[in-house]
Amino acid sequence: MSSLSDVSMMRHPYHNKRSIFDERDLVAKEPYAQFQKWFEEVCKTNGIMEPNAMTVATATKEGKPSVRPVLMKGFDKNGFVFYTNYGSRKAKELEENPNCCLMFYWEPLKRAVRIEGRAERISQEESLKYFHSRPRESQLGAIVSQQSTVISSREVLDKKLAALQEKYADESIPIPKPDYWGGYLIVPDSFEFWQGQTNRLHDRLRFRRPVTGEVLDPELTKVADDGWLLERLAP
Repeated sequence: MSSLSDVSMMRHPYHNKRSIFDERDLVAKEPYAQFQKWFEEVCKTNGIMEPNAMTVATATKEGKPSVRPVLMKGFDKNGFVFYTNYGSRKAKELEENPNCCLMFYWEPLKRAVRIEGRAERISQEESLKYFHSRPRESQLGAIVSQQSTVISSREVLDKKLAALQEKYADESIPIPKPDYWGGYLIVPDSFEFWQGQTNRLHDRLRFRRPVTGEVLDPELTKVADDGWLLERLAP
C-alpha cells in the first residue's frame, strides 16, 4: 500500500511555456465553437476511450452537493444533453435546484472544460427517439433499474433483466420507454477552458454571461461574441 508521502510525490509533466493556451489561440470569440474544436481534437486522440464522458455536479436546495460521471449525448448552441432516470438522486436534485456544473477532463491532452448552467428536461419526443436508438440491452437496463434506490442484491437486477429478455425476445416488438427515463439539457452561462502547465501556472480562459447592472473593467473583461464576456483567470 502506498504511503501518504508516496502519493505526495506523484508528479507528471503537463504543457510548458511554449504551448500555452491564450486568447489568440481561440478559434472563435464564443465558447461553443471552441468546445467543438477541442472536442474534435479529443476524439482523434489515442488513449481517450470516451471523449464524451463528463462529471455532473448537483446540489440540493439546501446546498448539499453530489457528483457523478455520465455520458454527454449531444451538444449545440442550446446546451449539453445527457439522459438518466428521473427518479435518480441527480434528477431529484436538478428538479429542486436546477443549477449545476459539468466537467470534462481529457488527461492525455491535459485539458479540461468546466461548464456552469441550469438544467431543464428535454421533450418526451426527443427522449423517445434517443431511447430507441440505444442497444436493446441498454433499453431493458433502463426499465430494470430504479436508479439510486436501495436493493437487496445483484440477483434482483439479474432476475428482472432475465424476465424482460424473455418478454422482448422477439426483436420486432419495440421496448417501451419508461415515463421515468429521459434527458436533460444543461443551458450554460459559463465556460472555463483549462490547460495544465507543468509549473502549475495553468491557463484558464472563461466565457461568461454578463451580470445585470455590472460595470466592466476593460483591462480584465473583454466583450466577446453572441453576448458572452471573456476573461483570463489566475491559476
